[in-house]
Amino acid sequence: MEATPFQVLRQIPGAGSVTLKGEVVGEGPPIVLVHGLSATRRNVVQGSRHLARRGYRLIAYDARGHGASSPAPRPSAYEYEDLVGDLEAVIDQLELERPVLVGSSMGAATVLTYALEHPEGVPALVQITPAYTGQGRTAETVEKDTWEELAGTLEDGGVEAFVEASQPDGLPERWREVALEATRQRMERHEHPEAVAGALRVVPRSTAFEGLERLESLRVPTLIVASRDEADWLHAIDVAREYQRRLPRVEFVVEDEEQAPIAWQGARLSGAIGDFLERNGYPPQA
Repeated sequence: MEATPFQVLRQIPGAGSVTLKGEVVGEGPPIVLVHGLSATRRNVVQGSRHLARRGYRLIAYDARGHGASSPAPRPSAYEYEDLVGDLEAVIDQLELERPVLVGSSMGAATVLTYALEHPEGVPALVQITPAYTGQGRTAETVEKDTWEELAGTLEDGGVEAFVEASQPDGLPERWREVALEATRQRMERHEHPEAVAGALRVVPRSTAFEGLERLESLRVPTLIVASRDEADWLHAIDVAREYQRRLPRVEFVVEDEEQAPIAWQGARLSGAIGDFLERNGYPPQA
């Protein structure tokens, strides 16, 4: 199944432009995949084409400053407002009608914000390891600024230093090599690592939307794919549980104890998404 590349040029009045690179796989109802911070378009469903084989059209693109997409026109332009604008540009320029939105981490906050602003335009929503807490300092500790530290490590030490720094000390040994290699592979795909460092500084301080209470009015069917804290230190399961508590039409999945996160398993994750869509009246192309 061939992937068809595309690019979207977004002109920003008074601030230049951004070129977003992406690809389309399959035919049928559209699903837009939006990746997380320091990842690329491959890292939403981990390269799986299960959903395309199932009869959906997968649209995936690299966020500004990530992968093959161009950096932001100014260092501060990695706010969620910018990221949501990029998503809108992709949807508009590709003429997608009511696409399902699937987002991971940073991408989860991006697609959720879009859905809050355009609920009639989103038939279903998937939140993979959501981390946004309703305010603009996500997943930080009191003792140190995790994201500033990672940005500095990437700038000063390069990819290998970043790979080592991004792994928590308490990560179980059975997952360490897998996590190291996955991080290394995604970081090597970035054409502008300095832009990724810039995004690491801006995104976690950015406000996607004000307060999680806004989720209570969102009636779009939503699947939450959480990860347990032992394996994924940056995406607290308590945040995902809070989303579950507040969203009116929600399904929730998480791996069993001592199992690898579902978010790491592209085929299993894609199967869960496909089953969720069919249960909620969004079947694939006949």
